[in-house]
Amino acid sequence: MKMNFYSRLAFDGICKNKRLYIPYIVTGAVMAMMYYILSFLAESELLRLMKGGSTLRTILPLGVIMVAFFSFIFLFYTNSLLIRHRNKELGLYNILGMDKGNLGRIMFWESIMVGAMSILSGLVLGIIFSKFAELGMINLLQQKVGYTLRIDMGSVVRTGKVFGCIYLVLLIKSVIKVRRSNPLQLLHSSAVGEKPPKANWLLAIMGAGLLAYAYYLAVSIEQPLAAIISFFVAVLMVIVATYLLFVSGSVVFCRILQKNKRYYYKANHFVSVSSMAYRMKRNGAGLASICILVTMVLIMVSSTLSLYVGAEDSLAQRYPSDIEIRISFSDTDRFHEQNFARMRQNIQERVSGQKEVVEYACADVAGLFTDNGIIVDQKTYTESHTVDYNKLGYLQIVTLEDYNRLMGTDFVLNKDECLLHCFRTEYTGESFCIEGGTSLKVKEIVDEMYVSGYTSMQIVPAITLVTADFDAVVEPMVSLKNSVGAPVVYFNWNYSFDMDASAEEEIAACELLRSEMSDIIIMEADHSYIYSVDGVEENRVEFYGLYGGLFFIGILLSIVFMFATVIIIYYKQISEGYEDRKRFEIMQKVGMTKKEIRRSINSQVLTVFFLPLVFAGLHLAFAFPLVWKLLQLFNLSNLPLLVGVTIVCFLVFGLCYGLVYKITAGAYYKIVSGAKER
Repeated sequence: MKMNFYSRLAFDGICKNKRLYIPYIVTGAVMAMMYYILSFLAESELLRLMKGGSTLRTILPLGVIMVAFFSFIFLFYTNSLLIRHRNKELGLYNILGMDKGNLGRIMFWESIMVGAMSILSGLVLGIIFSKFAELGMINLLQQKVGYTLRIDMGSVVRTGKVFGCIYLVLLIKSVIKVRRSNPLQLLHSSAVGEKPPKANWLLAIMGAGLLAYAYYLAVSIEQPLAAIISFFVAVLMVIVATYLLFVSGSVVFCRILQKNKRYYYKANHFVSVSSMAYRMKRNGAGLASICILVTMVLIMVSSTLSLYVGAEDSLAQRYPSDIEIRISFSDTDRFHEQNFARMRQNIQERVSGQKEVVEYACADVAGLFTDNGIIVDQKTYTESHTVDYNKLGYLQIVTLEDYNRLMGTDFVLNKDECLLHCFRTEYTGESFCIEGGTSLKVKEIVDEMYVSGYTSMQIVPAITLVTADFDAVVEPMVSLKNSVGAPVVYFNWNYSFDMDASAEEEIAACELLRSEMSDIIIMEADHSYIYSVDGVEENRVEFYGLYGGLFFIGILLSIVFMFATVIIIYYKQISEGYEDRKRFEIMQKVGMTKKEIRRSINSQVLTVFFLPLVFAGLHLAFAFPLVWKLLQLFNLSNLPLLVGVTIVCFLVFGLCYGLVYKITAGAYYKIVSGAKER
């Protein structure tokens, strides 16, 4: 009987506060649905058997972890808002004779009901939409498979366990909070406001300084490798700076507005600015959270969509020829034209129908670029422990004969001269010095050079040096070793070609060349070599597996973050509406009209509501150079595409954001203007 009594009270409480509980239940259901879908896809047998699916299956578990972590953080936040509005009702129960044990039982049943509705609804929605997600993923991978409907019980159990634990933690947190409160605090908690925070200029200045430095870091990055290292530092600084500016900087801004008598002493501005300053500490944290979420959505969608849309351009850059063969030697004993001729003949005998053949020999050496050349001795540039990652790269040395043949030019060089071609970097020196070796005059910086797939896949920039005396340039580096005792310079023979053949025939040619490479090279046992055979068709599905997987996870996470943004905004508007209602009632009693109330609301909501979007746009603009450098690591070379996609994403999101504003502003107005709740 008692059990039914407490469960009935819990159910009645949920029904009476449906305006608060329905969004909370829907939030949990959406989070559980997303978790199930990602977990389902990570274990999908269909993806495992599909070409490119293995790449995707390595990415999806990361999305599962991110959704689980974010679900806990976000449900913890929304639960705090929910309990805050239930405190008055719980306090009334306490005064009427219920002890804290009784309140705990009510909260237990509420948690059971809410958790069960959220998890079960999420699982049902997840099962329904998981097949659509799987088909969408298959479409992104450009594959064709049969239709099968199944329920992954492993994903069902994992979803139930993860979200069951989340709701258990939330229940424990809520019970502890109630046990530490007294009845009067619970009863009057909704009426207890926060003290107006003081304008903390120090924190505001710190926030502005951190944000300025993070922006400088983002726009000053020159190379993709440095972008990887600086990205997480910049993100952390932006998050901290955003919270400082919204919590402390916004109060400072309100104080400045209050000192502006022409602006402040107007009915709509007076009420809205005073209200903002009165609770800006809590508002600031919520606004900062919205700003960070919006920024994450915009960056994820724009970057992953650009990668997927530009996949063919990236594929063409990564694989400039249909098939590319690269053989690396650790010494020069067999690095000569007679050996190249034998290998060329062996390849042509095994694969017919070759066209657009590209063949050249080169020496590759990694090092640290300087203003007048490159340091290739690893000990020299690591002893100071202050390596500039913007300057790391590798030098490719090519003979003048090969360059003229490749590019159809007729350059003539003296032995002390060279041509340079820069890839993802710039060089402005008049001479190029290989430290400890040769120094050459730069006759010209050439714009045209065949960039191999091996070069384009590197995360560091490259400079190609064209010389008339290959042996004299590379000889001083032959004896150098790196930190693990391996040679710093490798000698490579590159052979690439296109084919008039189907995708299946090109893949078969790659497999044949790879299986018979030892016979093709004709190497003695005492000579070491490394070889690679890359084909565009056999890597196309893996390419789309990676880009399609990133885009798909970006879509799902963006939906989660957008939903979180909407819910935070909704709860903010509702909670502020209840808190402001009494003050607006007083304003009405002293003569303020409903028209003036609406004008004041619009002023306050517009100022508060669109501030995160403005800051998110600012974050996005300054983060753009950093994002561009990172996407270059994925061989994205279409900058106009990224710019266009980013602008469109921001405009579309801005329209959706405005729609949310219209809906939530109406709900806020109904509450503060005294409309009856239904």
